[in-house]
Amino acid sequence: MTSTEPVGARRRAIAIAAIGIAATALLVIGFATSSSIAAGPEGAPSPQTTGYLPSISDLMIATIQPRHERLWRAEQDGNWEFAAYELGNLKGAFNRVGQAHPTVNDISFPQMMTSVTEQPFKELGGAIQAKDNTAFDKAYADLTDACNSCHQALNHGVIQIRVPNRTSASDLNTNRSSPN
Repeated sequence: MTSTEPVGARRRAIAIAAIGIAATALLVIGFATSSSIAAGPEGAPSPQTTGYLPSISDLMIATIQPRHERLWRAEQDGNWEFAAYELGNLKGAFNRVGQAHPTVNDISFPQMMTSVTEQPFKELGGAIQAKDNTAFDKAYADLTDACNSCHQALNHGVIQIRVPNRTSASDLNTNRSSPN
């Protein structure tokens, strides 16, 4: 373009060029995004290829412990819908720990966890459905005891959880002088 062309024509040419550049950038970004989405889980390296598998302790601290505590807090706040949600999450988290670590000390870890949690989970589900605080408290205490019995059986008795309380930031009992 020359300086003798009208200003409007130059602006129009610049606008068309800017639209073309923007459209090209959007296409490139869209293609890159759709490729990564299409790759999905298959595109992500598996723990086997990366060589990393979180330990049972890592998974318990990251997935089980927070859900155990949130389940209790939901009931304490009378939020039965959230309690039901967290109970489902807790069950799923236990299943995933068992899938990640199918055996511990030559024992089927999923079977061991199921044997100690099945009844308390059933009772918790019933208590949540009935919105029964008393039944919930008993079932929750039973679940907590079941978890501690599993820790004992696996020679990890030093890991002792408890029914949380309003003043505690955790359900982990680190005070050896007090069982609760």
